[in-house]
Amino acid sequence: MRHFGHLASDVRGELFHREPQEFSADSPARMLATALGATLYSPATRPHLADDVLKQAGRGLVSTVLCLEDSIDDRDVAAGEANLVRQFADLAARPAGTAVPLLFIRVRTPGQITDLVTRLGEHVSLLSGFVLPKFTEETGVPFLEALTRAEAAAGRRLFAMPVLESPQLMHLETRVETLHGISRTVDKYRDRVLALRLGVTDFCSSYGLRRAPAMTAYDVQIVASVIGDVVNVLGRADGSGFTVSGPVWEYFPHSERMFKPQLRRSPFTPEAEYLRDSLLERDMDGLLREIELDRANGLQGKTCIHPTHVPVVHALSVVTHEEYSDAADLLREDRSGGGVLRSAYTNKMNEVKPHRAWAERTMRRADAFGVAREDIGFVELLTASLPQS
Repeated sequence: MRHFGHLASDVRGELFHREPQEFSADSPARMLATALGATLYSPATRPHLADDVLKQAGRGLVSTVLCLEDSIDDRDVAAGEANLVRQFADLAARPAGTAVPLLFIRVRTPGQITDLVTRLGEHVSLLSGFVLPKFTEETGVPFLEALTRAEAAAGRRLFAMPVLESPQLMHLETRVETLHGISRTVDKYRDRVLALRLGVTDFCSSYGLRRAPAMTAYDVQIVASVIGDVVNVLGRADGSGFTVSGPVWEYFPHSERMFKPQLRRSPFTPEAEYLRDSLLERDMDGLLREIELDRANGLQGKTCIHPTHVPVVHALSVVTHEEYSDAADLLREDRSGGGVLRSAYTNKMNEVKPHRAWAERTMRRADAFGVAREDIGFVELLTASLPQS
């Protein structure tokens, strides 16, 4: 699979200076962690889940979570488990070469991990791992021990994606201790932890809050402080950190506006005005702003709950030609001694040593999402990515 692989090769050629690289479920963890992109959550009880997954894969989805936790009623867990077993069998029966995204199951208990691996049987070959809810040191160790046993039973690599969403992490008096406990736990199981996910909805729940469509997670200061502390401890660029994904954007229907739209007209050509109008009608301007703030704050990818969010996340994940130019200059062998240089676009200072970690991260994103041509921006990438009616 590859990002934007659903587009015709000639279209990709028009959009990309350097096309996204291909990858698979067996690719190195570092590549997969970056390539997760927009990870779409779906309730495990959906009756046509296999069809839904393949439909979205045909539109550019590369990672999805099939949820047995908060997205379904407590009374439906057993039915959801049985449905997953059926749907994995359905996916396995599809013709050879069918594009199946990276599949993860969000469980409620450690016992579900080993039980589901046993029940999936040979179809476990389609599974990439499990999402572990409300992760702390105390709750996380049993999940990761169960994952280790399940991996041995399955005879294949299975990843964990812990969700950081517990009240202990939100509350100031327990936050530092909780973060250090999480750090100890994920470091011990580093080879199995693909990425850390942020449960911002649960953070807000601890205080009876819910951000409006015009507000990003970073406008809710109590939430922003937690994100900053998580990245501080768990997202460092010194080799000790992990990929931390952006929080879910909860909105997709149109709602009445209180504030002005956050999308300028200038990036949209007259022919693309309809796209701007469509984004505003679905409150997507808030999502766009939050994605940009995610990256500025050290997060990669995003949890999504609606298919319309996926192409937006991916279009904004493509490395711009200017970013690529700066990163390539910073990583040249003859720059290893440091120094300062003017960017090729002559609009900024590139300082070799301080900006090196940024350049390395940018190149990993370039591998996963490609590099846009010099005259191609977000509008062109999104327009090409949207499903054709």
